[in-house]
Amino acid sequence: MTSERAAAYGRVMTTISDLGASKLQPAECERLRSAADTLLFSETIGAPGARAALEDVEDLVEALVDSGRWMDERAHALFENVQACGPFTPVG
Repeated sequence: MTSERAAAYGRVMTTISDLGASKLQPAECERLRSAADTLLFSETIGAPGARAALEDVEDLVEALVDSGRWMDERAHALFENVQACGPFTPVG
């Protein structure tokens, strides 16, 4: 784990805390927490559950945008923060 990954984890938890009650359902909050936890403690992309966790968050943020509940910019920032919790190289 690096300080950058820990900071990204903090941003995800802050987003959940700040927006959870008004913009996210409890199950969505749990999906985000679980993915951030999995990614934070993954040492490689191939770590058990790491890729699946990131794919689940990608599906979640797409659904949030498609439903009109979140703006694309905010959803994309959330995805990038979750991604930054893990051992992935962000894709521009």
